Amino acid sequence: MKAVNLSEKFSQIDDYWNPRVVGELNGQQVRLVKVFGEFPFHKHEHEDEMFFVVKGKLKIEFEDRTENVNENEFLIVPANVLHRPVAEKEVEIMLFVTKENVNTGNIENHQWKRDTKSLKKI
Repeated sequence: MKAVNLSEKFSQIDDYWNPRVVGELNGQQVRLVKVFGEFPFHKHEHEDEMFFVVKGKLKIEFEDRTENVNENEFLIVPANVLHRPVAEKEVEIMLFVTKENVNTGNIENHQWKRDTKSLKKI
């Protein structure tokens, strides 16, 4: 058991849309990711996904609306809901997801797809 310093961990990330694992608990992973631009619309058929904005402002677009998630706020996207994160400026996010969660959900062969076994731990 050791405290995790988020600023220190985020300083080790120098790319976008590439989650890093910083902790695991009860079959879940805590992942950090920096984002900028638009991610493709996707869904996770069997998994909820929690976005906690550590720094910046994130928009999450749905089929019928857009939710703004500000610094120190979080949003839970239920399983099987089509969504797309959008960041007009760099945003630092903490994700709470299952170990099996693939960041691109139901999208295959996308440039930002991360196999869960290849996720880097920092």
